[in-house]
Amino acid sequence: MIKIYKYGEVPNSEIFARSEAKVDVEAIVSGIIENVKKNGDAALKEYSEKFDKVSLDSIEVSREEIDAAYASVDAEFIRILETAANNIREFHSRQVRNSFVINEREGVVMGQKVMPIEKVGLYVPGGTAAYPSSVLMNCIPAKIAGCSEIVMVSPPTCGGRINPVILAAAKIAGVHRVFNVGGAQAVAALAYGTETVPKVDKIVGPGNAFVAEAKKQVFGQVAIDMIAGPSEILVVADGTCNPAFVAADLLSQAEHDKLASAVLVTDSEKLAKKVAKEIEKQIPMLLRAEIARASIDANGKIIVADDLMSAIDIANEIAPEHLEVCTDNPFDYLDKIKHAGSIFMGKNCPEALGDYLAGPNHTLPTSGTARFSSPLSVDDFVKKTQFTYFTADALEKVAKDVEYFATKEGLTAHAKSAVIRFDDKEKN
Repeated sequence: MIKIYKYGEVPNSEIFARSEAKVDVEAIVSGIIENVKKNGDAALKEYSEKFDKVSLDSIEVSREEIDAAYASVDAEFIRILETAANNIREFHSRQVRNSFVINEREGVVMGQKVMPIEKVGLYVPGGTAAYPSSVLMNCIPAKIAGCSEIVMVSPPTCGGRINPVILAAAKIAGVHRVFNVGGAQAVAALAYGTETVPKVDKIVGPGNAFVAEAKKQVFGQVAIDMIAGPSEILVVADGTCNPAFVAADLLSQAEHDKLASAVLVTDSEKLAKKVAKEIEKQIPMLLRAEIARASIDANGKIIVADDLMSAIDIANEIAPEHLEVCTDNPFDYLDKIKHAGSIFMGKNCPEALGDYLAGPNHTLPTSGTARFSSPLSVDDFVKKTQFTYFTADALEKVAKDVEYFATKEGLTAHAKSAVIRFDDKEKN
């Protein structure tokens, strides 16, 4: 049964506590990474047999297999995938940054170049569920950024093959190459390269605790998007909300993972009790009822606040991955929200809409990192460099200032490099 708290009557440490995985995976993942670095494809095949119970003839998925998978998916779902892809493209195309040049001082040109990261790797989960939505959300921003090589890894689940809906999404999104491997070993392969899997510059995409740990360990060798924790939803709802709708929205995240967190913050004790009852009614009807049950019992919370502004303050303290503002006037509160991965406005905007179809990205900061992190975007697939040009006359005007500044830092070679060009001029 979900717990109900009256804000201010119990310690904040209890209300704001987060669940953490208790499995120590660091040493296991370190061993996997070292094996893949040393043995390449042979290690990948070894782990596929050990963890996925499949013997791989080929690690790379052929274009013919991808086309066949696409053809096997029902036409209605292909239509929906195409619709989602178009919405994602429309949203993310507005995130494109432009290079700039500044030429306002005589003899000085400065600027910034925005360039795509050349090679990116997408990790797409394929364990307890298939996530074609993750393919679209991760690949499309990379395509818009202009990445020249986009490769995807996903574990074999269907008779030794990647789920056809994931391959269909890869075709629609424009993934360049697909590899039939998952887990920490797939992350290692992307980070260091094997005989078959190319080394990439950045790895993005969610995964289980082993995948998250592998991304953490290879960071520095490659870039990563974020270390994603269990999924979270926080719903701020007033007393006029339909409790069945609120319960359904909370369970939409609870069914992800036993460690997922579903929280309701409301100014109505009456709604709190109705939602708690509705959750109990809906859980048995879910396909993943066991997972949702464990999540709600361990991590589910309903917090009764004095008013909606207090509810927003609580939401800011938690900094959730997904935040629903279920009121008739949600835009009254938008400017007050400081920390959330993605915000869903009003009573008719369930978080699942954002997972699949709306357009904004669903790869979001978790575990309170929305306080300083952002959703996956085109920005994650570009890098920036800068350039500076000074004529001799322009440098001469500032050389003494550079010399003085460098001397204050005790860096005499720096100082000399600024003025040496004018030494002969001073002698004359």
